[in-house]
Amino acid sequence: MECLLPPPIGPSMLAPVGRAGSVEETGGTLIVASEFDQFVEQYHQALDEFFRGNPESAKRLYSHREDASLANPFGSVAIGWDEVAGTMDRAASNYRDGGATGFKSVAACVTPDLAYTVEIERFQAKVGGNEETASGALRVTTILRREDGAWKIAHRHADPITNRRPAESVIQNQS
Repeated sequence: MECLLPPPIGPSMLAPVGRAGSVEETGGTLIVASEFDQFVEQYHQALDEFFRGNPESAKRLYSHREDASLANPFGSVAIGWDEVAGTMDRAASNYRDGGATGFKSVAACVTPDLAYTVEIERFQAKVGGNEETASGALRVTTILRREDGAWKIAHRHADPITNRRPAESVIQNQS
């Protein structure tokens, strides 16, 4: 089965909030691409709310099954809907007075029942206890699947690594 891939995007191109990158037909059906494109747009709008401290829109897009998973920058991997929902609540509580500022599509693959995206998400928000608005970026991989005819997020991994780092950066001090 062939994947539907987005057109190449240069390093300076950033899709504004509410505009998913288009998916071109290269072997699947245009309907799948169109539905997926609409889902990604909803997802980006939900992330805009998330960076304001509200996880509810994003939670509605997530799978509520026991194999759903989430790995975010604030803690260990959450597995199962109950853990994922709690982790999303805690993560969103770290942000306030902000919003998403753009999404850079790095890679994507869409089949009729399974898809993934790799994006750089950019945001501005007050983070943690800081009173100053800060800009941030997350490297995000999202795996989606069809559940009862609708796209749902099955897994999301987000971390703040958006540039090359030295090999030693993975070493943790053992104290």
